[in-house]
Amino acid sequence: MAVALADGPSAGLALLAELDGDLAGYHCLHAARSELLRQIGDLAGARAACQRALDLVGNDAERRLLQRRLAALPAP
Repeated sequence: MAVALADGPSAGLALLAELDGDLAGYHCLHAARSELLRQIGDLAGARAACQRALDLVGNDAERRLLQRRLAALPAP
């Protein structure tokens, strides 16, 4: 299934859902999900996905980026 930016974040989330089983341990999957959830206004979901990405990331530079993104999400 090809998804373009013009298809919107919901289409991207659907695509990520298809990949979840194979890539569940890949931090970038959860980081991408976090951003798409933020775009549709699901801030709780975005925070949870970003935290999952943080739990999985091994690179310090990527960890700092994810920490900044998580801190930038409005608190519940």
